[in-house]
Amino acid sequence: MTDTRHDGADHEDRDLQMVRDLLAYIGEDPAREGLLETPSRFLKAWREYTRGYLEKPEEILKAFEDGAERVDEMVIVRDIPVYSLCEHHLAPFFGKAYVGYIPDQKILGLSKISRLVEVFARRLQVQERLTNQIADALHTHLQPLGVAVVIECRHMCMESRGVRHTGTATVTSALRGSIKNDPDSRREFLSLIGR
Repeated sequence: MTDTRHDGADHEDRDLQMVRDLLAYIGEDPAREGLLETPSRFLKAWREYTRGYLEKPEEILKAFEDGAERVDEMVIVRDIPVYSLCEHHLAPFFGKAYVGYIPDQKILGLSKISRLVEVFARRLQVQERLTNQIADALHTHLQPLGVAVVIECRHMCMESRGVRHTGTATVTSALRGSIKNDPDSRREFLSLIGR
């Protein structure tokens, strides 16, 4: 998919000037040698940080029937790295996601689960929404018997400003289908992810 957010030389010049203005706003000299290439590096980094806006979950979640025969137990991908930006302060938050589902005659390629987490994490986010978006996309596009998502992250908007409580983690969960409705399935998922 092509990144159309910054098309054209006029837009690029305007975007570069916006970053120079931000550097001047904090008291820096944008013409200082060490900062000359910072505006273009900054814009390139932000395109990477927010590339999830250019990706669609339905294009990633390719399911297979071949290999799904008699697969009716939980499939879990653990310790998926999460890197995102808080939409309130544009500060990073990061941690791990644990995603599981109970197949219903279809399975996913395991890398697709990690890619799905990336699609939604690489947008401006709140952790609660991120957790539910992942669960909803799996539930909608794969149609499994059940879905579970747990995300644990540290938020720099809390650690590096405001209350400045370092090392605190926020844990969110989203459960769908049989994992939500069946206490045994829920316990199994939490046990398998070590919680």
